[in-house]
Amino acid sequence: MDGTEGDVLAGVGPRLRALRRARGATLAELAAETGLTASTLSRLENGKLRPTLEQLLPLARAHGVPLDDLVAAPLTGDPRIHLRPVRRNGLTVVPLTRRAGGVQAYKVIYPPAGRSPTMNAQTHEGHEWFYVLDGAVRFVLGEQDLRLGVGEAAEFDTRVPHWIGSADSRPAEVLTLFGPQGERAHLSPSRQ
Repeated sequence: MDGTEGDVLAGVGPRLRALRRARGATLAELAAETGLTASTLSRLENGKLRPTLEQLLPLARAHGVPLDDLVAAPLTGDPRIHLRPVRRNGLTVVPLTRRAGGVQAYKVIYPPAGRSPTMNAQTHEGHEWFYVLDGAVRFVLGEQDLRLGVGEAAEFDTRVPHWIGSADSRPAEVLTLFGPQGERAHLSPSRQ
């Protein structure tokens, strides 16, 4: 194996760990989703096991990312971004960033109210910011139950129980930035 291939494989573990943590999934949950053991997943994330294609394919599918993202494949020179929507739990999620770890950007489309999954507040490590692009969003954060319309934004610690969905009979579209705990979206007012 040449140095380049070794460097590529050495970076897979940290990318896998960052993707799993960004989703708020445990090793046991990811193991159930992929058919790999939690021990195998831990060894892959820690770089103690060299990944095989048979292991990377279900991991890419579970994380909703192209296989190229897991191995940091070299760019082909094509500047176009090929967005691949992922449908999960009734939502359509379009990843807008192409790197593992750090702040991630997504476009999320929530189905109309009534067609959404049952409201089930969740908590996980991280910090989230979202901006309503279209429709209206019902945002439950702890004891607060809010309605946000086009052009409104919210920022919150994801360790607080939360739920987001469409507020009415239309789909709702949001732009979401999600980061590990402590990484907040820093928005500066325009300098005039």
